[in-house]
Amino acid sequence: MEPIAPIRSRHGRWWDTVVGAGPLVVGLLIAFVGLGLYVAYRVLDPTPDKRIVIATGPEEGAYIEFAKRYQPLLRAHGLVVELRTTQGSSENLALLRDPRSGVDAAFVQGGVDTVDTGEHRMVASLGSVAYEPVWLFCREADARERREKAPLNNLSQLAGWRINTGPSGGGAGLLFRQLAQANQLEATQLQLGEKPAVHAVVDLLQGRTDAVLMVAAADAPLVQYLLRAHGIRLFEFAQSEAYARRFPFLRALTLPRGIVDLAADKPPQDVRLVAATASLVVREDLHPALVQLLVQAAQQVHGDAGWFSRAGEFPSPSVSDLPLSPEAARLYRDGVPWLQRYLPFWLANFIDRMWFVLLPLAAVMIPLSRILPPLVELRVRSRVFRWYAHLRAVEEALERPAAALDRLRTEIERIDGQVERIGVPLSYTHELYELRSHIELVRKRILDRATDGR
Repeated sequence: MEPIAPIRSRHGRWWDTVVGAGPLVVGLLIAFVGLGLYVAYRVLDPTPDKRIVIATGPEEGAYIEFAKRYQPLLRAHGLVVELRTTQGSSENLALLRDPRSGVDAAFVQGGVDTVDTGEHRMVASLGSVAYEPVWLFCREADARERREKAPLNNLSQLAGWRINTGPSGGGAGLLFRQLAQANQLEATQLQLGEKPAVHAVVDLLQGRTDAVLMVAAADAPLVQYLLRAHGIRLFEFAQSEAYARRFPFLRALTLPRGIVDLAADKPPQDVRLVAATASLVVREDLHPALVQLLVQAAQQVHGDAGWFSRAGEFPSPSVSDLPLSPEAARLYRDGVPWLQRYLPFWLANFIDRMWFVLLPLAAVMIPLSRILPPLVELRVRSRVFRWYAHLRAVEEALERPAAALDRLRTEIERIDGQVERIGVPLSYTHELYELRSHIELVRKRILDRATDGR
């Protein structure tokens, strides 16, 4: 015996379809949104690696002192910072352009990248961070002996001198050769050495070399030592303004009288110098979040006043040799993103990188969050309410004069048995009990009809 077909309204079929397919559609929509978010995450790569390698130059140079001050600032954001010592700026650039080196950032002296190799696009500058004067130290006695009548302030006077310019991987030798050529000093007129700076200083003090040239920030340990050393003289670039106009990467600076030691009045007069500009340089494909962290660290490390710079002068986006990173340019122009003022860096960076994906998703998810609970409620309640159609069909069959009571009793028991197996959350249990009470009412009517018919 087939069960009695439930009565359906003219909207019943499509409504049941909507109720039944609603969760599936919502589930597919959520899956689609999740897939879109995953693809956007992979493409935009909002979270960088937690490790960065910085090439610093030699152990006794200013670059490694800079990098050591960067370390705690970067570690505060969860980065593992590795410092890699090198011979200097030329080697640093070569490492940045070598994808197998693992170097992410480095300090580079201005004027080193003068030859167009076609690879300039592989690196980008995050701005200049310090002046690097050209320090040319010689022994005071030698200077007096060789130039008894004229002051020693012109590079052309150095013909025949033994001058150490540092290892070939640094930038000092390249810069000195450019300056010597401008002074019509031929390579055959100079005896240039390439010893590390520490050994060169020892040779200078012991008379085995005539001069030591270094291109370094004023706080480099060896520079500070030689500025205070007895019997050591600092060469003055009397034509500093001419050098600055002839070489775009050079600046004319003045070392003020007494700046080294006020009590001892060192130096005893202002000294004119020329200086290159050190830049913080990174691989062009370095993650934008790491670029932001490096620029912010540079602002803290190099922002104070120094011997040659005013407070806030460095870091500066004005660079002459290498292109400025677009992310660094945005940070210089707009300042620190406002989200970073209120959120941890990694969360602020994630939102900053993903906002144009998250915003449309929020536009979808907010209405969805309002639609989903009613759909879930409708789905749960439909498990109960659909049996009212069967119950109503039994009642209408009971109203007919020739009602098949045995069949109706069988049908009501089948409905009751099915309802007993319905599972609903506790918050909807009262509706289930109401349905069972209504089934009991219909069962009682069937029994009363059977009693009356006897």
